[in-house]
Amino acid sequence: MQQRSVVRVGASLIVASLALTACGSRSGDDGGGGGEATKTAKIGVIAPLSGDLSALGLGIQHSVELAVKQANDSNAIPGWKLEVDAKDDEAKPEPGKNAATALASDAAVIGVVGTLNTSVSQQVQPVLAPKNIVQVSPANTGPGLTQGANWQTDPKRPYPTYFRTCTTDAVQGPFAARYLYETAKITKVATIHDKKAYGQGLVGTFTEEFKKLGGQVVAAQTINPDDANYQAVISAIKPSAPQMVYYGGEYPQAGPLSQQMKAAGLNVPLMGGDGIYDPKYISLGGKTADNDLATSVGAPIDELDTAKKFVEDYNAAGFKDPYAAYGGYSYDAANAIINALKESLKDASDVESARAKTVEALGKVSFDGVTGKVAFDQYGDTTSKVLTVYKVAGGKWATVETKDFESK
Repeated sequence: MQQRSVVRVGASLIVASLALTACGSRSGDDGGGGGEATKTAKIGVIAPLSGDLSALGLGIQHSVELAVKQANDSNAIPGWKLEVDAKDDEAKPEPGKNAATALASDAAVIGVVGTLNTSVSQQVQPVLAPKNIVQVSPANTGPGLTQGANWQTDPKRPYPTYFRTCTTDAVQGPFAARYLYETAKITKVATIHDKKAYGQGLVGTFTEEFKKLGGQVVAAQTINPDDANYQAVISAIKPSAPQMVYYGGEYPQAGPLSQQMKAAGLNVPLMGGDGIYDPKYISLGGKTADNDLATSVGAPIDELDTAKKFVEDYNAAGFKDPYAAYGGYSYDAANAIINALKESLKDASDVESARAKTVEALGKVSFDGVTGKVAFDQYGDTTSKVLTVYKVAGGKWATVETKDFESK
């Protein structure tokens, strides 16, 4: 008897649960069991949540989680609850493609924040675009993602679903070149990149601008991303006596490269882009990393009045990982999607039917974000062109100068 009773009660609970699932969860704020049905929309995250670049990826994830929590707490989209679905791309194209495929097959996914790596986005874009799922990257800097392979001579937007809150290598490379030649008075550099889309693109735009200004690239070398010993490259560069080595790539390789350069007698600073701007670069580079340089998108988050509340809220949330280099841009990316959803989900019956309208609404987004004004041009690029030069001093990154890049 007891067992049969339990079975009957269990069956009743299952039926009730199915009924609730079909109708949507109910708000309990009215105290009477009534209220409007709450539907769920998901914002995916594709980033390296494990491996060498996880410090950056986890900062992206948690910043999106903070934005989504705040949106839910404020009932930003009445009748809808937002959820975060984070996928690990391991900073590799194939896992990134798999992550995008998983998100694209979920009818509740309305948008994605990510990726960190340009090469990963090259695989993610064509998966999300056919489903009209918007993608907003806080970190991709490859110009081709928004303006196509011939971006320098014939820019054409490949995917209308793709946007970014960070500026591109078309700006970052020349920005670094101008700083070295005009401010630091460096006239001879050697370049190295890791053969990946980000590093190769960054070195390419840097080289073009540096030569245009009158500088000399006295050596140009490459490494493999899996290399750990860089003596062959260092030996090839050393006789050309550069005043600086400009590196295109990320900190797991750049830090050891810097350390090995100095140990081998190539005692000149290394400069890189936003891919090396992280405390881990300094720990990998060791004491000889002092005076090394990096550029990064935007102004320093901890020095922006617009970012004070974000920093306070992030720290108060108790995340185990720092927001890192792209936290502010990830928070702005998530809020750009959320702002678009206020329009696209307003009268929507389901997520899939609102996706196309979300793409359209995102292109018109304009608000004051953590990193400054958040808005997009006709290609989906940010309208902000602010960048910063940083130098390692006393084992920490210190701000050298922040400027708004102007085309010449």
